[in-house]
Amino acid sequence: MTAWPRVAITGAGTVNALGADVPATLWAMREGRSAIGPLEIRDAERLAAPVGAQVRGFDPAAHLDRSTLSLLDRYAQFALVAAAEAVAQSGLDASALGERGAVVLGNSGGGLTTSDDAYRAVYEARRDRVHPFTVPRLMNSAAAAHLSMRWGLLGPSLTVATACASSNHALAQGMWLIRTGQADVVLAGGAEAMLCFGGVKAWEGLRVMSADTCRPFSANRSGMVQGEGAAVFVLERMDAARARGAEVLAELAGASMNSDAHDIVQPSQAGAERAMRAALRDAELAPEGVGYVNAHGTGTAANDRTESAAIRAVFGAAPPPVSSTKAMHGHCIGATGAIELLACLMALREGVIAPTANWQVADPDCLADVVPNEAREADVAACLSNAFAFGGANSVLALRRAP
Repeated sequence: MTAWPRVAITGAGTVNALGADVPATLWAMREGRSAIGPLEIRDAERLAAPVGAQVRGFDPAAHLDRSTLSLLDRYAQFALVAAAEAVAQSGLDASALGERGAVVLGNSGGGLTTSDDAYRAVYEARRDRVHPFTVPRLMNSAAAAHLSMRWGLLGPSLTVATACASSNHALAQGMWLIRTGQADVVLAGGAEAMLCFGGVKAWEGLRVMSADTCRPFSANRSGMVQGEGAAVFVLERMDAARARGAEVLAELAGASMNSDAHDIVQPSQAGAERAMRAALRDAELAPEGVGYVNAHGTGTAANDRTESAAIRAVFGAAPPPVSSTKAMHGHCIGATGAIELLACLMALREGVIAPTANWQVADPDCLADVVPNEAREADVAACLSNAFAFGGANSVLALRRAP
């Protein structure tokens, strides 16, 4: 097997419904606090499921100057603020990276708030013009572009759009840019802001949305709940991080990317199994070496039961503890895998497994140990983070405790 360079995570940043930064988010995860509640958006009363995990009290002007803000949709604002926290923690002078610095972000919907506003202006208000920066705001690649400009990163700047697997794919691609020598440092993660009337109404059409809350793996589940936010991580070569005395948060030890080639919305047990096994192989991990699995765990019967069966197939009758943090921060679509990676860092660094909040009733078709409602102390040396998306796009990340 090729001796790829090992990849370190040396910085983490986030904005999500649980907290405005990483410490606040991890505190909420340890407390098992759910941020799901009534949506405070225009026309919420017209929604059949007017709930979500909304980022409240976010003041972009406290972080970004007026000229930059004029170009940014809400999702890109989240991305820039999260990336700034990650870069600061890493201790890198990111502006000195030049061609050796890269950006890979996951995003599914692009600037949906901008799109929603533009449609209202044209079709509801019957105006003949939209905001002059509508296109730069709504494009999926805007957040990645702004990160590259913020720090003068001249290497690849990519956006991955694979629905709910987007940010896991982005982190996997970032890992490969470093492994193959195309970059020394990569800002990788995801950002999403779909909590506008049009964004939520579109999801309602699928009839998978809960009108109260998200209860993954619970027999009385009522569907998924959307969230919003961003999480961005600094990835770099392990040897370089050690040489400069950086604190290594964890090792991104392996990743997988595959397709179900099965159905546009229904999950596949076989695809999920193959993705987990491939991530374990890439990280050179045995199943028994994994102490925690962060599940995709959407709170829909199709996902919860299919994913449970896949985990049992990979790990046997007694798999490691499994939890879904979507019951706390909601399903953040293109950002969800990145935000969930924070729970993996907490398990590896602090020995605390985030719970599956809102769990109430055992489902015989789901896993027995889903860490219900209360965080758990555990010695976790390695973990997996699952992302299984519409279109059969799967990506699993494998992480190890910092060496």
